[in-house]
Amino acid sequence: MAIKGQKFKHYPKSLKLEAIRLHVEEGWSYRKITEHLGIQDKDRVKVWMRKYRQNGIAAFEDKRG
Repeated sequence: MAIKGQKFKHYPKSLKLEAIRLHVEEGWSYRKITEHLGIQDKDRVKVWMRKYRQNGIAAFEDKRG
């Protein structure tokens, strides 16, 4: 659960797509990807993969505004 005033880490679309590419094309593990790209939470890459499988690249478009 989020704490009031808590800041969340934002990752750019390019980094998300690079993580997806490393997993799909290169066969890297989630742990290796997080260490290589400096992602704090290994489960974050799993979430990105799930979104990518459901919606493709369109899952990472900014839908705000």
